[in-house]
Amino acid sequence: MPLEAPLAPAIDRAAELNARYRKHAAVDVLRHALTDPQVGQTALVSSFGAESVVLLHLLSTLDRTVPVIFLDTEMLFPETKAYQAELAATLGLNVRVTGPDRATLLERDPEALLYRHDPDACCAMRKSEPLEMALQGFDAWVTGRKRVQGGARAQLEFFEADESNRIKINPLAHFTIEDVQDYITNNRLPRHPLVARGFASIGCAPCTTKTQPGEAPRAGRWRGQDKSECGIHIVDGNIVRKKDAA
Repeated sequence: MPLEAPLAPAIDRAAELNARYRKHAAVDVLRHALTDPQVGQTALVSSFGAESVVLLHLLSTLDRTVPVIFLDTEMLFPETKAYQAELAATLGLNVRVTGPDRATLLERDPEALLYRHDPDACCAMRKSEPLEMALQGFDAWVTGRKRVQGGARAQLEFFEADESNRIKINPLAHFTIEDVQDYITNNRLPRHPLVARGFASIGCAPCTTKTQPGEAPRAGRWRGQDKSECGIHIVDGNIVRKKDAA
């Protein structure tokens, strides 16, 4: 049997895929991404947050064998962990729970207070580093990011290259807030329990607050800090901050 040809650089493949699927609907983008040889081995990464159920449901209608990576930072709301278990069972998802190494936590954050004085380092230890380990062996990963979330995401494409030469797939890039809510309602999907309590975007408990009327969906993340991304999603090699995204 002949050996498979190596994949082209992610930046070239992303450009080709965007040209090919630019006018497709979200479900078609995801369907093609899971089967297109130019994408390769793919996992979906989910926070099981406020809007995650849309992408997770789409995946469940296409291929439930695709790995769903869930990062347990050990600082999540208990409601998020319960919601993850509920959705995994309801949708029949192939969830892989991962998180920071215990020895690393004891060495670098023994009192679990790193988020107070160095949130970037906390996110790197609890999210970025464990995710990089979990994505070893994958050529691409699916995210739930959307243009409507603003900042550096405002020009988001369906396909993009990340810093590890993988392709990031954003099937919901063009979804509006109304699209998300309509999808959840029309498919009778369970909502994250914190949404009803005013949380529009949900991350780690110490760094997440309620969103006030009129605020952007992610306004409650790292409120009062010069930070708007955890570091999982990077632009030009840099963690995206609010001043960069203005």
